Amino acid sequence: MDVRESYDSAADAYASHLAAELDRKPLDRHLLNRFAEAVRGGGLVADLGCGPGHVAKYLQDHGVSVFGIDLSSEMIRCATSLNPGIEFKVGDMRALDVPAASLAGVVAFYAIVHFTAAELGAVLAEMRRVLIPGGLALLAFHVGEQVVHVEDLFGAPVSLDFVFHSTPVVIETLSAAGFAVIEWTEREPYEGMEYQSRRCYLLARAV
Repeated sequence: MDVRESYDSAADAYASHLAAELDRKPLDRHLLNRFAEAVRGGGLVADLGCGPGHVAKYLQDHGVSVFGIDLSSEMIRCATSLNPGIEFKVGDMRALDVPAASLAGVVAFYAIVHFTAAELGAVLAEMRRVLIPGGLALLAFHVGEQVVHVEDLFGAPVSLDFVFHSTPVVIETLSAAGFAVIEWTEREPYEGMEYQSRRCYLLARAV
């Protein structure tokens, strides 16, 4: 079972558990608010690895023209059902079906968690390709150096490796891909409501 098949298997359970998670995550909302303020009116924004579409919906509610992309067709089905009025489509963030220099921003909340550090450069270069000069990328990821293998996700059978990333390595890789890192922040996990890992949120500008 690969990543696509795993998320197809877990899509309904995943959406049920996480579609409203931003209600309980004040820092996420704060950072998304600031991102929305920066990109609003500047063009289209892509929510990469959009899952059930809750981040895209939050951004749309804050005036952003946004669409979502996910590898899993079942996750796209859930996102479309939960968030009418937003376009969601199946796609691979390693090779986006998006014209070069066409987006004002990309948001990727935990969308890099299935890429190794060695794979990350190509993924971030593809993000840079689709952004206009000055376009913004907001990333969130688990901080560390471990890989956590999961065979059950919210009760659904999966086979997924969750790759944690070192913040300095991600910053260095972004710089090599054509980004200037603006800022980053880390937080401890919210007790009892998410996987207990340290999180990083990182904002970068396409140069």
